[in-house]
Amino acid sequence: MAKITIPDPLKRRHLIEQDLDATQCLAIADAYEAEGRIFEALQFLEKAGAKDRLAANTEAATAAGDAFLLKQIADIQGEDPGAERWSSLAAAAERNGLERYAEMAHRHARSSEE
Repeated sequence: MAKITIPDPLKRRHLIEQDLDATQCLAIADAYEAEGRIFEALQFLEKAGAKDRLAANTEAATAAGDAFLLKQIADIQGEDPGAERWSSLAAAAERNGLERYAEMAHRHARSSEE
């Protein structure tokens, strides 16, 4: 199988709008992930219906304290991760010196409790 290359921004937009099968979407997501471009991989994981991969990214974002990644995944899934996950992410962000991420996570945790 030929190696999938990361599309340029315009081609990416067209691919997101096209009807692609799950295999194609996963190959594109893999190419983005191989380059460390997780945010760009997320839409292709969603198109592929790769809930397990999105869940793995949720776990990775929580462990790393990456509030922006968790928020993006939550938006894609249409679900609030909940106060407990946000609090866990805030603690990880604080351990990693990511004060803005911790602040964002604390804010989301408070709003999830309401």
